Amino acid sequence: MAAVFLNKKRKPRLEQGHPWVYKSEIERTDGEIVPGQLVSVQNHLGKYLATGYYNENSQLTVRIVSYSPIEAMTTEFFVERFTRCFLHRQRFVKGAQSYRLVYGEADFLPGLIVDKFENTLVVQILTLGMDLCRENIVEALVQVMKPAGIYERSDVPIRELEGLKQTKGLLFGDCAKHVDILENGLRIRVDIEEGQKTGYFFDQRENRAAIAPLMTGWGHRSGIQLSEVEENGVTQMLPVNANGKVVTFPLWDGASVLECFSHTGSFTLNACQFGAKKVTCLDISEHAIESARTNVALNGFEDRVEFVVADAFEYLRTQVKGLDERKLRSAAATGQAKVDTSKPVGTGGRTWDVVILDPPAFAKTKSAVEGACRGYKDINLHGMKLVNEGGYLVTASCSYHMHPELFLETIHAAATDAGKLLRLIEFRGAGMDHPRILGVDEGHYLKFAIFEVRSK
Repeated sequence: MAAVFLNKKRKPRLEQGHPWVYKSEIERTDGEIVPGQLVSVQNHLGKYLATGYYNENSQLTVRIVSYSPIEAMTTEFFVERFTRCFLHRQRFVKGAQSYRLVYGEADFLPGLIVDKFENTLVVQILTLGMDLCRENIVEALVQVMKPAGIYERSDVPIRELEGLKQTKGLLFGDCAKHVDILENGLRIRVDIEEGQKTGYFFDQRENRAAIAPLMTGWGHRSGIQLSEVEENGVTQMLPVNANGKVVTFPLWDGASVLECFSHTGSFTLNACQFGAKKVTCLDISEHAIESARTNVALNGFEDRVEFVVADAFEYLRTQVKGLDERKLRSAAATGQAKVDTSKPVGTGGRTWDVVILDPPAFAKTKSAVEGACRGYKDINLHGMKLVNEGGYLVTASCSYHMHPELFLETIHAAATDAGKLLRLIEFRGAGMDHPRILGVDEGHYLKFAIFEVRSK
């Protein structure tokens, strides 16, 4: 087997478990190397370190697949790896039939993503080394998972960095365009052909469930409390309003919720399931809102959800502007300010008990971090201004280059400018079907936080 020898002065990342060898770390090669094929990786003294596949066209020249010598990534190799992946998900995603089955480097299969949607598998092949093994991959998946069908969604620009064309299509069996899955007890319809990435984002599964405590406990704001009420000779605890009348609305204790960047409406669905009384579901994409509308209908939540197709940045600013106008008019009514009341009040000014911000990645490269910080600060500043006093801001970032410390610093800066005090209630990452190798910071891309919002 051909070999790659590493520089003496490089950092010992490979020895510490990092699965990539950069071109700048390679001192020399030995033997004829066929692009995409396996090579032995050795240090400058010739000591064996690992085996990985080689692509000189990529800055990530070698991606490690084994820490013991292997000659080829055969069907049997993939069967063993996929079996391990399956056993991990059975242990940690109990009872679920839909989840991320293979998570690239974290499952020791760099360049390969496999998502399981009930009995359909969606595969994403990102690198030359994996692309050369596609027949073995499909054969092994059929052996281990016995799916009804396997569909490929390798229609992503990152393949072009490997010298590969974007591609998608059926690889095995039969696949319907839409697959209904269950997540957190909710029905969700996934478009495996046209949906983003593989069709759905499993990484926020546990985070969506984490909003449950935020969805109830709001009735007291309307003067509603549980009291002993006698009806037909039977005394029971019932919700009673400030006028002493029994409240018959079943969701009297539920939160009002705004979900921005809703995509398929996954947080909206969880909010409704956990008791929210009204949810505003917003996305700039009409296709996304139609998907969310379908999912809301599948779960019978139509009467509680309003849908808005709009740019989240503009929508948040409009609501804050309207809120400021109303505050100014209130001050004018008491003689504390002067306002031209001949002008109509704007359409904004709404507030919610819980505001959820789950935007796409703003920083896809290191050079984009500065602009991403401005974007995250902007949406969080305006979002927290629209949270009712003592309510909650739920906010996330899926930009790897936006490191956790920087993410929290940015939100803190937004709170300072907004005149808000934030209490961090929970800080989370991706779910258990997205494991992370310690020392591989690139796997720590998702940040998810729940803050209580109070005014200074």
